[in-house]
Amino acid sequence: MADDWRAIEEAISGVTGEPFRVASAATVAGGDINRAFRIEGSGQRYFLKLNNPGMGDIFCAEAEALRAIDRARAVRTPLPLTAGEDAQQSWLVLEWLDLQPGGKADAALLGEQLARMHRSVSETFGWHRDNTIGRTPQINTPGEDWVNFYGRHRLGYQLELAAANGAGSALSDSGARLLEVLGTLFTDYRPQPSLLHGDLWGGNWACTVDNGPVIFDPASYYGDREADLAMTELFGGFDERFYQSYVSAWAIDPGYSTRKVLYNLYHVLNHFNLFGGGYAGQAQRMIGSLLAEIT
Repeated sequence: MADDWRAIEEAISGVTGEPFRVASAATVAGGDINRAFRIEGSGQRYFLKLNNPGMGDIFCAEAEALRAIDRARAVRTPLPLTAGEDAQQSWLVLEWLDLQPGGKADAALLGEQLARMHRSVSETFGWHRDNTIGRTPQINTPGEDWVNFYGRHRLGYQLELAAANGAGSALSDSGARLLEVLGTLFTDYRPQPSLLHGDLWGGNWACTVDNGPVIFDPASYYGDREADLAMTELFGGFDERFYQSYVSAWAIDPGYSTRKVLYNLYHVLNHFNLFGGGYAGQAQRMIGSLLAEIT
């Protein structure tokens, strides 16, 4: 087992400037993509993600997203230490945080902090590099037109994958119709390129024991802040105080009630492409509701 840790130990030592050896490694629950551990040694403790060789670039992208969130100085996120790979495995090492589920007061604070993070903006939509949403590539080629960016690099890309994965012509045809009229959902709304978490479901936030909310496992890029808010509603896990606090900090356009379906369609399509099953039917219904709203 010592050989398995050697490259990771050397990477940690190289960053910290202090010798590090893994004295213990405990499996940490959570997630279905990577293996996770709490590693301890030399008086230090870290969170470690492991995966197969070839994932190093994906872990590096995640590390960059965590640093971007940290630079916004709005909401806490675990700081990355090092990411890399060797012939046996790929890894991402993060600071260890003792986490627990958040309460109502924590949810309210997270809403305020997320609004503050969203005020960190860019001149263009997208990001300086591609990353992933789950295991699916997420294309972040920068652009100034949000409708074009979202239609091409989010919905269009997922619809192409869905067709290749056997979703059927009905989904492809209705998806194509939606892409043709996408701009009508933005006639009176011009989003800013806000820094997004990108994968903000209820399992990707918690609280430290003594210092408030933490968000993690990002798929960040600059986009419409409504996309982050929409995903918080897709699977639940966010208290009503979260939304009240967010809106108090930064009001939401009335058209959000329709556009949140559009933004969650991206994630439902991605779930079909990752897991199959009934997500194609759910996506079809969402497209139908959007087309009905538009027409």
